[in-house]
Amino acid sequence: MVTSHDSTHPADSHDLIRVVGARENNLKDVSVVLPKRRLTVFTGVSGSGKSSLVFATIAAESQRMINETYSSFVQGFMPRMARPDVDVLDGLTTAIIVDQERMGSDPRSTVGTATDVNAMLRRLFSRLGEPHIGGPQAFSFNVASMSGAGAVTMEKGGRQTKERRSFSVTGGMCPRCEGRGAVNDFDLTALYDETKSINEGALTIPGWSMDGWQGRILRGVGLFDCDKPISTFTAKELDALLHQEPIRIKVDGINLTFMGIIPQIQKSFLAKDVDAMQPHIRAFVERAITFTTCPDCEGTRLSAEARSSRIRGKNIADLCAVQISDLAGWIADLDEPSVAPLVTALSETLDSFVQIGLGYLSLDRPSGTLSGGEAQRTKMIRHLGSALTDVTYVFDEPTIGLHPHDVQRMNDLLTQLRDKGNTVLVVEHKPEAIAIADHVVDLGPGAGTAGGEIVFEGTVEGLRASDTLTGRHLDDRSRVKETVRPASGALEIRGASTHNLRDVDVDIPLGVLTVVTGVAGSGKSSLIHGSVSGRDGVVAVDQSGIKGSRRSNPATYTGLLEPIRKAFAKANGVKPALFSPNSEGACPTCKGAGVIYSDLGVMAGVATPCEDCEGKRFQPAVLEYTFGGRTISEVLAMPVSEAAQLFGSGEARVPAAHKILLRLEDVGLGYVSLGQPLTTLSGGERQRLKLATHMGADGGVFVLDEPTTGLHLADVENLLGLLDRLVDAGTSVIVIEHHQAVMAHADWIIDIGPGAGHDGGTVVFEGTPADLVADRSTLTGQHLAAYVGEPARA
Repeated sequence: MVTSHDSTHPADSHDLIRVVGARENNLKDVSVVLPKRRLTVFTGVSGSGKSSLVFATIAAESQRMINETYSSFVQGFMPRMARPDVDVLDGLTTAIIVDQERMGSDPRSTVGTATDVNAMLRRLFSRLGEPHIGGPQAFSFNVASMSGAGAVTMEKGGRQTKERRSFSVTGGMCPRCEGRGAVNDFDLTALYDETKSINEGALTIPGWSMDGWQGRILRGVGLFDCDKPISTFTAKELDALLHQEPIRIKVDGINLTFMGIIPQIQKSFLAKDVDAMQPHIRAFVERAITFTTCPDCEGTRLSAEARSSRIRGKNIADLCAVQISDLAGWIADLDEPSVAPLVTALSETLDSFVQIGLGYLSLDRPSGTLSGGEAQRTKMIRHLGSALTDVTYVFDEPTIGLHPHDVQRMNDLLTQLRDKGNTVLVVEHKPEAIAIADHVVDLGPGAGTAGGEIVFEGTVEGLRASDTLTGRHLDDRSRVKETVRPASGALEIRGASTHNLRDVDVDIPLGVLTVVTGVAGSGKSSLIHGSVSGRDGVVAVDQSGIKGSRRSNPATYTGLLEPIRKAFAKANGVKPALFSPNSEGACPTCKGAGVIYSDLGVMAGVATPCEDCEGKRFQPAVLEYTFGGRTISEVLAMPVSEAAQLFGSGEARVPAAHKILLRLEDVGLGYVSLGQPLTTLSGGERQRLKLATHMGADGGVFVLDEPTTGLHLADVENLLGLLDRLVDAGTSVIVIEHHQAVMAHADWIIDIGPGAGHDGGTVVFEGTPADLVADRSTLTGQHLAAYVGEPARA
């Protein structure tokens, strides 16, 4: 039977993704239909449920279903994912998630190793490098050179024979710094007080106590006298205390290991990146240890042999150190037919870096130093040239960290992915990025428990005309400040040369709101974090993630739970530890987690509410104690704004707790419940939580790194009000920012540029926002003028 030409093939009818009854996190039985092979943008205030719908429901189920296509054996090695709380999910395709998770802070990880570029370069040098020194691993700073020989026993024909075997591995690791590029030196005065004995508490290392096992080991090793001041130690005793290699000892009949202070610090503290440490340990490391460039490899991480092999006069370290846009040009000129496919693949990847706006990076840049936006765009690179179609790409605010000048380039990339026949789902706040949507889904109406509903679905024009919070604010434009605050002094920066900065001299005014801006990669963060953040009296709130397990919540992270527990204990005449779900008051069945985790082998684990405490996390006896008419469980379930009223007045007044709650309200987190796990907070919520915590710190200068990250248009106004209150209270505020509303609101603007990488690194403008708009000589000036609606000059 012949079908007519105008009838639709059954396979072409599956052009929708259907979600019915989604209830993840705060979603309230949400149902939505999304068009495939179109660009859909999800909007709504921070905490309205966008990420819950896009990431925790649609993308999570797609990935879980793909994982289930593998054998049980393979699934055993993969992360287990629970099925999202949703009734129906139809029409899903393979999801590729490109999120804002920072790249690992492993000190050995660089931009080159985190992408495939270093691997390709190593292969190139193993083929073309002169002199030839070995295979690709001879150019890897993660592989050490080693050799050995010895007898091996083997069975042949039923008889055991011994043969002599030798092996040799040629790696590219610098033996002095072990491929880290830096060596460390210890300031002994920060490790101990030499006027005291060890038993008197001479050692000043975090976590070391003479009351615990550490003290028993030190007293039991017998290599030095723990009762005499360290200043009277002999050279041998001091060497044993500081440098002793691990030895086995017996203390109270128990086998233990003793090693010197310095090897122990290297093993426990220096094995991970400084930025990933807890604040008190990071402060100790920065005080006690100086990191200097390795004198043998000059910071390249590579051995002399790896650096001796060259192609057209350049070794692999030279190529990794140059800007990627320059490296792309060098590779493009390499005419070597014997490695043509390798050169082509390398060129395409490097061109993707430039195309995506990361041409200013170098391959030797540690990946832990990339911002959230840079990390996200680096992850995008492997997908740009992909031949896959009919894939669902999921992006979490891809314009983060982008200057208005670069947003258009990102929009082009998203539309390119869509035009290849892919479904593109984007969570976004910026009007310039929302404008390119084929379909918009607006969640709200509020945040937290006040959100979780779909308040609008349709076109961008329809959103603009709708009366939702996003629709009302979509065309908001700030006016440039007419009068600015006068500076009360200046913070001098002289000769700043971190990364791409070119010997910058600049005075940052004090007592005002200063905005530092410029295109991505121009040197803003290098200037402020490199020359301001470490100074006395400066409190820096950066974009690094919050470390915390599912047991951590806003109450524990901010220190809020401490005064509340004490108030409960005092009112009821019991110990404060009873009111902690991680201590004595915890439900014994679920150990204070509120849920029971069932491990089902290769299948996704299941979390079920604890039947004994009904998810309340505490023993029944603890919930008989009340304070202000509430149990501790009811307090943890409260939103911040409700708790602020409870602890602000009357018999339940707790000034220490109220102070912290007001700061949380100040940064726009009034809707978050005190006991909500940190792992469920969005990126913007986490940064504002950090900001609230730091607002209690004593500091004359606040440095904020893109505080509008993850903020809805309506919330930006609240943030500007908060910044004004900080300045009016006598704090100098320095903000690294791309958002034009923040620029327009500044008292003083410092614009870094004119371009990125080696095309940036200079101060191209200093002055008021009005002067910048009138000047229009920089990219920032042109975009700010367009934003505030100033007519273009003739």
